[in-house]
Formats: sequence, C-alpha cells, structure tokens
Amino acid sequence: MNDVSHVEGKQMKQEVFLPDDYRPAEDEPFMNERQVEYFRRKLLNWRSELLAGSRDTIEGLQDGTRNIPDVADRASEETDRALELRTRDRQRKLVSKIDGALRRIEEGEFGYCSVTGEPISLKRLDARPIATMSLEAQERHERREKVHRDD
Repeated sequence: MNDVSHVEGKQMKQEVFLPDDYRPAEDEPFMNERQVEYFRRKLLNWRSELLAGSRDTIEGLQDGTRNIPDVADRASEETDRALELRTRDRQRKLVSKIDGALRRIEEGEFGYCSVTGEPISLKRLDARPIATMSLEAQERHERREKVHRDD
C-alpha cells in the first residue's frame, strides 16, 4: 500500500517527517510533500493562535461589562472595545482565508496562482501562506482595481 492507509473507512495520509528547521527551498520540487506539510502546519498554527486570541477577547469583553462612573473613562473603554471587536472581525475573516488555504492543500491546488496557474513563489507563500495569486497577478489585480476605483 502506498502513502495512504485506511482507518474506519476514511483515507488518512501518512505523517510526513518534517525537521524543526525545515524551510522550503527553490532547489527542491515545487509543492513536494514536505513543502505541503510545512505550509499545512504553518496555517494550522496561525489558525490556532487567532482562535485562542478570539477566546481571550470574548472572555475579556464578558468580564469588562462593568459600570464605570467617569464619562471619559467609560468612553475610552468603549473605544477600546470597538477597536478590539474590529480587530477580531478582521481576524475572523483571516481564519476563513486560512480555511480556504487548507482546503486548497487538500485539493492539491495550494501554491498555484488562481489566475495564471503558475507556481506562487515560496518567498511569497512563506510570508503570506493564504496568497491565491502570484505577486505579478496580484499587482495587476490591484492596478485594475485602482483604475476602476478612480472612475
């Protein structure tokens, strides 16, 4: 049997060994199983951090519903809470993008530009593992958006 084993009717991929100091390199095959596993773990760790932060925020907001008599202090606290909620909303959207990247890994599409189909540079993926476009395609997209926004 190859790299796949069956457990309770579900297919499970064999664990890929990844040294702690592993970094994807340009001189190895693009999106080989070690690179894919590297990005999968990076995305899962990022997702865990974001979700842990969200739990902390919710707990903080629940604890923070106290009556503050001073108007300025109350306004300051409300501003802080609004900022925290906006930040968490951005992070919620980020978790959704991470989930999309994890789905692309499962489907074998991760690391390839959604516009050109060309590989996205490892440097870009390492910096932004949720990227769906190569740097060139992203820049073209942003230029088009800017032109249409100016109309």
